[in-house]
Amino acid sequence: MSKTQILIIGRHPEILETVVRLVNNNPSWKATGCLTDEEAISAFNEQQFALILLGAGIEEESEVTLCHHFKTQDPGIKIVQHYGGGSGLLSAEIFEALK
Repeated sequence: MSKTQILIIGRHPEILETVVRLVNNNPSWKATGCLTDEEAISAFNEQQFALILLGAGIEEESEVTLCHHFKTQDPGIKIVQHYGGGSGLLSAEIFEALK
């Protein structure tokens, strides 16, 4: 069974690392973390993602640019904003988005 691919974009390296680890704790999910817009766009262009998770700290202009790029390439892509709150909230947000 293939894993659900999730792209996580954040600006704080330690937080991004933690969120990627938490997502990867679910055996059905595989997270890819990116710190910059360029990394995120490159990863998105190279892989098929089911979900994009936007972390806190992403500037509004970057968020608009990223969402436009992702939606242009894949109109059905799900994009969720995650601002923290622990692993329970994170998992709930992902499960809800993947319904």
